[in-house]
Amino acid sequence: MAADYLTATFGLQGRTALITGAASGLGYAIACSLGSAGARIVVNDLSDAICAEAVEKLSMQGIAACGAPFDVSDAHSVNEAVARLSQDGWKPDILVSNAGNQNRMPVIDQAPEAWQSLFDVHVNGAFNCVRAVLPNMLEKGDGRIILMCSVAALASMPGISAYSAAKGALAAFTRSLAVEYGGKGITSNALAPGFVRTKFTVALQERDQFNDFLQDSVPLGRWAQPEDIAPAVVYLASRAGSFVNGHVLAIDGGLLAQM
Repeated sequence: MAADYLTATFGLQGRTALITGAASGLGYAIACSLGSAGARIVVNDLSDAICAEAVEKLSMQGIAACGAPFDVSDAHSVNEAVARLSQDGWKPDILVSNAGNQNRMPVIDQAPEAWQSLFDVHVNGAFNCVRAVLPNMLEKGDGRIILMCSVAALASMPGISAYSAAKGALAAFTRSLAVEYGGKGITSNALAPGFVRTKFTVALQERDQFNDFLQDSVPLGRWAQPEDIAPAVVYLASRAGSFVNGHVLAIDGGLLAQM
C-alpha cells in the first residue's frame, strides 16, 4: 500500500522532463531524481558531447534519456530543438529551467555586456524555453514549469548585483506564469536554493572567509549538496505538488530565517 501511494503521488511515469544545464551539478542531480521517479529525461547543455555523456550515465541507471544541445539564450535554437523533440515523441510536459552563469564584481566595475550576459541566460533563457514548451502543455492541458531562482533574489550580498537582479526577475516571471496559465492546467513555481556545492561555486568554496560566513549564517551549518535540492523538483513536478502554483520555495538550510 505504501509503495502504491508513493508511486501514485510522486511517480512521474509517462512524463517527459526537459532540464536545461543538465549535464552536471544541480541540473544532473535533478535529472537523476526526476528519472528515478519515472520521467523520461531530455538533457540540455551546450554541446552534443556533454549531453551524450550525461545521457549515457543516466541510461546506466535505467533512466530513459536523450540529449538536446542548444544555447538557451538563442530563441531560434530553442524552438528548433523543442520542435524536433516533439516530432520524435519527446514532447516535454515538465520544464526545469536550470541553465545559468555568474559574474562576481561591483556594479561600478561591471561592463554592460557582462550584466546583459546574465540576463540573456537566466531570464531570456527561461523565457525562450517556457515559450517553446507552452504550446505542447496547452494542447495537453497539463504541465509543470519550474524555474531555478535563488536566495539571492530575496537577500543579496556584495558583488552579485547582476545575478541577484536576474534571479529577482525570474521570481516575478514565475508568479506571472502562475496567474496566466494556472487555469489551463499548468503550474509554475521556482526554487530558491542557498549555497550549493557545485562547480558553479568553486570560487566561494575555496575562500576560508566565506566558509566561516556560511558556517555562521546557515543554521544547518553547511553547504547544500545538489541532492538536497533535487527532490523538491520531484515534488513540484508530481501529483503531490499539483496545487502549488506561483511559489518560490527556498531550500537554504535556514539562511533566510536568520538574516
